[in-house]
Amino acid sequence: MTPGNNLLRKQVASEMKRRRLIFYTIVSLSLIYLLTTILFSDMGLLKYRRLVAKKTCLEAQVREIEQDNLQIKSQLRLLKEEPYFKEKYAREEFGLAKPDEYIFQYDR
Repeated sequence: MTPGNNLLRKQVASEMKRRRLIFYTIVSLSLIYLLTTILFSDMGLLKYRRLVAKKTCLEAQVREIEQDNLQIKSQLRLLKEEPYFKEKYAREEFGLAKPDEYIFQYDR
């Protein structure tokens, strides 16, 4: 082998190492950027998880309110249709009584 040929091989090897280093650096920086964007951006994974948790909480609140509404609707229907419940509600909520009737209230 000639000294010029050996020098050329070293230059080619050095250039290949430099190109590989540049390539891996660009790939690494791109991956870091993508991971950071996926995790921490406005529509990132962390925010998505927070929104899913909030949605679950709100759905539970909606179900609870719907159950309360059904209960109130059934009470309202009973108050409109059943005279017994009208009387019971007037007695319990407003302390009303029939004539010549006494009401005793106790602290609980």
